[in-house]
Amino acid sequence: MADVAMPRLSDSMEEGTILKWLKSDGDEVKRGEELVEIETDKANMTYEADSDGTLTIVAKEGDTLPVGETIARLGDGSEDSGGGEAEEPADEAPEEEPSAEDEPEETEAPAEDEDEAGASGNGKREEAPEPAPAQAEAPSGNGGGDRIKASPVAKRMAREMGVELGELKGSGPGGRIVKADVEAAAKGGAATAEAEAPPKEEAPPKEEEAAAPAAEQEEAPKQDVPAPVISGDKQAGRGETTEQDLTRLQKTVARRMAESKATAPDFVLTVEVDMEEAVALRKQLKAAAGDQPAPSFNDFVIKASALALRDFPRANGAYRDGKFELYSRVNVGMAVAGQDALVVPTVFDADSKSLGHIARESRALAERVRAGAITPPELSSGTFTVSNLGMFGIKRFVAVINPPQAAILAVGALEPRPVVRDRKVEVRSMMELTLSCDHRILYGADAAEFLAKIREYLENPLRLAL
Repeated sequence: MADVAMPRLSDSMEEGTILKWLKSDGDEVKRGEELVEIETDKANMTYEADSDGTLTIVAKEGDTLPVGETIARLGDGSEDSGGGEAEEPADEAPEEEPSAEDEPEETEAPAEDEDEAGASGNGKREEAPEPAPAQAEAPSGNGGGDRIKASPVAKRMAREMGVELGELKGSGPGGRIVKADVEAAAKGGAATAEAEAPPKEEAPPKEEEAAAPAAEQEEAPKQDVPAPVISGDKQAGRGETTEQDLTRLQKTVARRMAESKATAPDFVLTVEVDMEEAVALRKQLKAAAGDQPAPSFNDFVIKASALALRDFPRANGAYRDGKFELYSRVNVGMAVAGQDALVVPTVFDADSKSLGHIARESRALAERVRAGAITPPELSSGTFTVSNLGMFGIKRFVAVINPPQAAILAVGALEPRPVVRDRKVEVRSMMELTLSCDHRILYGADAAEFLAKIREYLENPLRLAL
């Protein structure tokens, strides 16, 4: 019987949620048939069966599992559908044959990968008798003395948060401990620690001296400050509170933006661009396009950025694990507001595409984002990002770098402004560009030259149309 694992449907996907099974338990499934709808960190995707067989569903709708975890099995119909339970006795073997070698390995299971936790050890452990009390306590939280079953994400979080996996009861398939269990334990543990902490002992004279001020402090709110009105467990000062769960996409945006600000030492550069020639060229292109969409000024920026990226390879790269990654393809992402979050579809090979091609492709991508029809491949492999808030009248802003990219370009509003040309004041169409850079790969002078190159292309827009 072949396992069907949670697939990796995007380059940043770590786990997925089963939204809907498109086949029922026991159905005969053919290769290529749609099997299940999965919510990823970027979009909802339908996953197809990669082989024929009889379906045995392991993960229920609503379950969240890490990539690689078994969600179903496909067999020939003659195998026992409860194959998933057969794995349990194998994990119980150390309990049936307790020894000085096995006990330490069981105690250390939460801090290791599953493969390592199941190892029999090298027989050199001297302190086997000491972990015995902890060994006896572990079954109370995680199922009758079995080896602790937890997802890789849950194990990592438990190590970081100091949570003992052996004390938890898993809510995942087969009692597996998942991320939500660790988070709940971490929050509950903090509250329990405060409740169980013994009161500090103080010398009797100090207690007597503190008694009078404490009594005064208790009486003060009764006399001068009205006690807060409590509605449920929320204070009424803010009114009724409604909590909303984040979608997987919103969680991904929150995680990646926090990761960016925490890890990338960024700096910003801003320039003004004279768009007078670009405005004139767009009028000509719009007249010549007829029923076809004319390139927008954002399309001009995408094309100008793509051409400049060819001249500055490190701006088209990333800093990762102490090395520079330089990419041969120039794939420009465009930030789009959709699905109640920020989505960045990719214009692949933007440096080699015409301005008209970029215009048609960018519109199609934006429409699919807003319709919720965008696919993970269209959201991946970007090497640079353009974010435009100019249509909202924003003159300038600082965008957050989309990791692991080296930089992101923020585009402000295009508007007429008085400027000095040849010692005379003229009204010209001006626009501000702000470049946020990861200082680990882009340095000040390089970034300044790169931004100046983008400005050069925009102020000489005929070069974009070649």
